[in-house]
Amino acid sequence: MQSQLRKLKYHVATTLDGFIAREDDSVDFFPADLSPEHVMDYFHSLLAEYDTVLMGRGTYEPALKMGITDPYPSMETYVFSRTLKEIPDPRVHLVREDPVAFVRELKSRPGTQTDMSRAVRAAQMSVPKDIYLCGGGPLAAALLDAGLVDEVIVKLNPVLLGAGKTLAPHVARKADLELLSTKVYRNGVVLLQYAVKR
Repeated sequence: MQSQLRKLKYHVATTLDGFIAREDDSVDFFPADLSPEHVMDYFHSLLAEYDTVLMGRGTYEPALKMGITDPYPSMETYVFSRTLKEIPDPRVHLVREDPVAFVRELKSRPGTQTDMSRAVRAAQMSVPKDIYLCGGGPLAAALLDAGLVDEVIVKLNPVLLGAGKTLAPHVARKADLELLSTKVYRNGVVLLQYAVKR
């Protein structure tokens, strides 16, 4: 039986006008009144769906400035940067090589297997956990252009920012998306899940 490739999911929070951070990488504009349902769904997806997380320097450094050296301790963490000299946590891997080649190889690794026999009655099957593309920006654009992103999951926040860093800046090719699901939370956040059409 051929092993199933893991999916790369760009799971990101954005404003209604498409910004994921201010120019200085801060995200203080997102609403602080997160509903318990919204938070619990997010944490459940982190634990249930992913075993690996990818991020760029711009996503990693704000946490590092707050003293958080391993923001996702339940996952294998890779930070892509050509300018960071080192990472102060041995569990977090600094990747200086081409992200496209690295992620292509990473997707082919088996990853953690999730037992699906309880979900699919009487079936003996397992599926690999997916890869979480956290943050985004230029890293997301490069991986979208290379055709490596399988899903885009957007937490659309009820705020307009007007300027900042966009969801996928300067993508070289159009990515057509197919809507898989939507969920509306009481705090006004809308969760949109899309498959990237091939």
